[in-house]
Amino acid sequence: MLLALLFTMTLFLAYSNGANDNFKGVATLYGCNTTNFKTTLLVGTFATLLGSLCSLFFAEALAEAFSGKGLVPDVIAASPGFLLAVAAGASATVMLASLLGLPISTTHALTGALAGAGLMAVGSDLNATALATKFFMPLLFSPVAAILLVMPLYRFAHFAVERLGLGKQTCLCLGPGEFVPAMAVSEDGGKVQYQYRGVGDPSTLSLCVGEAKDCVEKYNGTLLGITAQKLVDRAHFISGVVVSFARGLNDTPKIIGLLLVVNAFNSRYGMLAIALAMALGGLLNARRVAETMSKKIAAMNDGQAFTANLVTAFLVLFASKLGLPVSTTHVSVSAIAGVGLVNGSASRSVMSGILASWLLTLPLAGAIAAMSYFMLAA
Repeated sequence: MLLALLFTMTLFLAYSNGANDNFKGVATLYGCNTTNFKTTLLVGTFATLLGSLCSLFFAEALAEAFSGKGLVPDVIAASPGFLLAVAAGASATVMLASLLGLPISTTHALTGALAGAGLMAVGSDLNATALATKFFMPLLFSPVAAILLVMPLYRFAHFAVERLGLGKQTCLCLGPGEFVPAMAVSEDGGKVQYQYRGVGDPSTLSLCVGEAKDCVEKYNGTLLGITAQKLVDRAHFISGVVVSFARGLNDTPKIIGLLLVVNAFNSRYGMLAIALAMALGGLLNARRVAETMSKKIAAMNDGQAFTANLVTAFLVLFASKLGLPVSTTHVSVSAIAGVGLVNGSASRSVMSGILASWLLTLPLAGAIAAMSYFMLAA
């Protein structure tokens, strides 16, 4: 019975992970209007699924790290009750955040759940040193590394664009028909209004020019015989696919680690079930987090978004190979925020809310996991 509950709860954790994380790799594609929401969601889901399927062969160390071994005695780490409590704490926390539209880290939630269930199970015998070095340090380092990498890379890319003579332009849209400018110009609420009068039509239309953050810049000029914007769009699209693939590669082993220590489950079938549950969660429950990641953190054009994705993919793939439990969420959000800090579009209120949710993830997941373990033990 406990094994069946463990398997079910692990699949729910994978579903919750997909709901909160699947869109993050491709969020900039939707945010820059490179693709629409439906296309972006399908691309992100498919790339994540591929990463999940490859994770069993390229990220074994992460599955071992999140099995609980080394934090608590092996006999506790291998018990279905302990693993069920960890899965309950992490899945409840991630699903709650998904419903609220907050992009939190499944890695963070799992770490808090491992600590909470471990403290309830063994008390002071919990290996605090392993918890700090194997979990907390990578989680703290990854967002800082993302910001420190993306800011100089963005400045370098901006310099390269200027040296190549690739300008930027924004578009101005009017209604159908021809229009000639009228003489009157007024200011309303800090926005300049230009009066236009339709040819052959006495009606007058108002055109508002808003703040810079409301405009989406496009590149003009050519490079290697191809328009610059088309090159940037393709590079941006590929980078989103790579980030989603890296997320699937990095997150799936962390979840399947809850099953590997129980010999009753076949690792390959478990991995396939988790990959499918993650894909389903993203398809059905990703909308709220998608809007936050794509539209609310910062405004950027395709080139800036490509820079953020490049840094995210590099850090997550590198960490997966080394078996470091970094958070794709922390890296991707920090990379987007880093670009927003440089171009001045970062929303401090949104970032403050996300940071608060990150701070609450550990204690909330830990408390739920500890309570679950106490109830199971009783």
